[in-house]
Amino acid sequence: MTLLAETVPPTARFRAYGPRHIDDIAVRYGLSAEIAGTIRALARVLPFRVNEYVLEELVDWSNVPADPIFQLVFPQRGMLPLADELRLASPEPSFIHRIRAGLNPHPSGQLRNVPIVDGRELPGIQHKYAETVLYFPSHGQTCHSYCAYCFRWAQFVGDTDLRFAAPDPADLVAYLRTRPAVSDVLLTGGDPMVMSSDRLRAHVEPLLGVTSVETVRIGTRSVAYWPYRFTTDQDADDVLRLFDQVIAAGRTLAVMAHFAHPRELATDEAQRALARIRSTGAIVYCQAPLVAHVNDDAGTWSELWRRELAAGAVPYYMFVERDTGPHDYFKVPLARAVEIFQAAYRTLPGLARTVRGPVMSATAGKVVIDGVTDGFFQLRMLQARDPALVGRPFRAAYSPSACWLDELHMDCTTPADIAEGITG
Repeated sequence: MTLLAETVPPTARFRAYGPRHIDDIAVRYGLSAEIAGTIRALARVLPFRVNEYVLEELVDWSNVPADPIFQLVFPQRGMLPLADELRLASPEPSFIHRIRAGLNPHPSGQLRNVPIVDGRELPGIQHKYAETVLYFPSHGQTCHSYCAYCFRWAQFVGDTDLRFAAPDPADLVAYLRTRPAVSDVLLTGGDPMVMSSDRLRAHVEPLLGVTSVETVRIGTRSVAYWPYRFTTDQDADDVLRLFDQVIAAGRTLAVMAHFAHPRELATDEAQRALARIRSTGAIVYCQAPLVAHVNDDAGTWSELWRRELAAGAVPYYMFVERDTGPHDYFKVPLARAVEIFQAAYRTLPGLARTVRGPVMSATAGKVVIDGVTDGFFQLRMLQARDPALVGRPFRAAYSPSACWLDELHMDCTTPADIAEGITG
């Protein structure tokens, strides 16, 4: 039985703040002119968006700029080369375009995943794994707040050439009817939960008419950044009724919740949102990347996974920060990532050891680093474009500085098909 919504408090009306509000935010929270200037300059290249809940409930303004949530949502000095940052004081559009083009806007071979049917690319659809299709509803191509490290940053900068977006699910449904091996559809973006309940329903309901679709996944940051979406927004009850409908249709509804720091789970509103979601029968899976300045220590991850478990959610993935956007600012060496994961994992109760990591979601598929032995990283494909690669171990020479798969040297014993898949 879905939990009933509460009366909407007057403070819980969503309002987004973007680049034109930076000066107001600076005055309100006492940011220095230097910090505000950096945010203003970088926001010409990188997307910036925040809201009242993040500002008031999540950021610790007494610890700025070191505060993890401030680092997470506000562009920082060091995310771009200083020379580029200085030129952004009065940039020409072509300069901004050149910077963005050099930030690897479509990592992990995303453009290869777009299906082509009768010579036409299907907009807003990616088919990377045999059983899973990603779907990008056009009305969900923003978020309640933006993460500065987001690997989908290109969706938010206003360049239609960089964006994946589908106006409606007609192409998706037609495609799924000819691909019965696809059992899972992931609604992603942006964030599908920025849509009204009516628009969300228009994209979800047609999937229930495709018998081969067993699981509907919704990738969202909304529980962390705007939990009122599930509690006191005017159509919060309608959203939960839609979740009920998916479950009643005999499908699994998986809410793929993104929590990067335990503070995002510490508020009463986030806890209420998770309780309401779970009351529909939906399963909440939690994932996030390991990123410098935000969560690059074992204690943070141990606390995060324990809080997820206590809220009835499933700790799922610790990802490696992808090689896109301000990657040099946020990247953590793989060797350090292994140390952090293992140290945090050892502190967990058995029910929280569902989490997997550190995982690189690379072109070939999801590669997990199982550990370090005798001078080698022990690797395994958790998921792959080619199902024959899944579950098979291989190894790469240990490196204290490598931060991504293409910086590793595969061992000569690596099977040929895995080596070919990794190198593309």
